[in-house]
Amino acid sequence: MSDALYLSLWYPNLRLASLGEKLTAVLGAFAFHGGEPRVYAATVWPVSWSEAPVFQRVYGRGERGAEPKQAVEEALELLHDDYAYEFQITWTLWEQERAAGLDARWVRQPRLVRVTGFGPLFDEGAYEQDGHIRVEFGTDAAFLDEEQTLDARSARLVEENVRQLVELTTAIEKGSGATARLLWSEMGESLAQRLAAWLGMGN
Repeated sequence: MSDALYLSLWYPNLRLASLGEKLTAVLGAFAFHGGEPRVYAATVWPVSWSEAPVFQRVYGRGERGAEPKQAVEEALELLHDDYAYEFQITWTLWEQERAAGLDARWVRQPRLVRVTGFGPLFDEGAYEQDGHIRVEFGTDAAFLDEEQTLDARSARLVEENVRQLVELTTAIEKGSGATARLLWSEMGESLAQRLAAWLGMGN
């Protein structure tokens, strides 16, 4: 059963004024690891997820998108310690495309990834659990599909996705200066733990 996959990042003694610099570095890493160089959309959430956005802008895909620095600066003009700043950027992976009556086939498909920076007071200090910055990759089926047995080609493409994920998360961590990171799913297990169990590697 597929699950949502996240990367949480923490920074020592992060000042709110430095959040924009970290967000720009995280978004900038995508262009070198299967993603678009430009930001698709930006949204600013006040106080908690239950509130209506105070800022929202859809730039568009490709050349219509905004440079990460531009998108971050525009959103963080509303800089408050109880706000969250969400950016969407395109990332391309091998995905299974299923059509009615046909066998599934693997194709390179873009997906929108959400990168969110949290003010320290947003949603009662959500950053302590979710990270100062959280990357939401969407479903983990492209990396780990426990419900099916993969043939040699499918296994190779999943391995390529995993390698791309590892390279991206490593680049994000180093480029943004994170001191702690956690790749996790809503089930509460890390992707590494689930991969090890699926491959019969134990702990």
